[in-house]
Amino acid sequence: MKKTIKTTKKPVRKPAAAATPPAPAKVRVATMWLSGCSGCHMSFLDLDERLVELVKLVDILHSPIVDTKDIPEVDVGIVEGCVNNNEQEHELKKLRSRCQVLIALGDCAVTGNIPGLRNQFTLKDCLLRAYEQTESTKISCIPNDPVVPVLNAKARPLQEVVKVDLSIPGCPPDADVIWYALTELLAGRVPQWTEKNLRYD
Repeated sequence: MKKTIKTTKKPVRKPAAAATPPAPAKVRVATMWLSGCSGCHMSFLDLDERLVELVKLVDILHSPIVDTKDIPEVDVGIVEGCVNNNEQEHELKKLRSRCQVLIALGDCAVTGNIPGLRNQFTLKDCLLRAYEQTESTKISCIPNDPVVPVLNAKARPLQEVVKVDLSIPGCPPDADVIWYALTELLAGRVPQWTEKNLRYD
């Protein structure tokens, strides 16, 4: 009779899995809408499916499209619209003090554009026309309640109030232009504006 010899198999040790490197920290972003039409933020939303790629790289911590109250410390601030009143000036300066890079988004932020048309008139004439002399006015009353922001004498582009690091022109900038500018910055490069990427015809 043959003897059966039992052998005990030693467990095979699997090599330890390589540690997964931590994901790079996302770039913290805040956006702001001053005196403008919101068209620049609409163009930002027109990035469509590219927004999915963008949120892998950035966290939007403050924006008109995000329900937040105060401006946190961020890496990049993006501002649409020009400065028309004392409250906007205060908010812009606060954002500038809390961000490393400030971007002027669209022609209102860059030049004053449509809101800046009032600069050819005095503030008094603008208020009289808007609140007392319009054809549809029934009761004349220029607002003077302390809760209403005080209109500045002139509408001003951002660079007249704070330091601006990059301007993205356009009324509004095309979504492709916004994408180009943001991806260049995220890659550590400065966007270069040419006749090709600034044409709107």
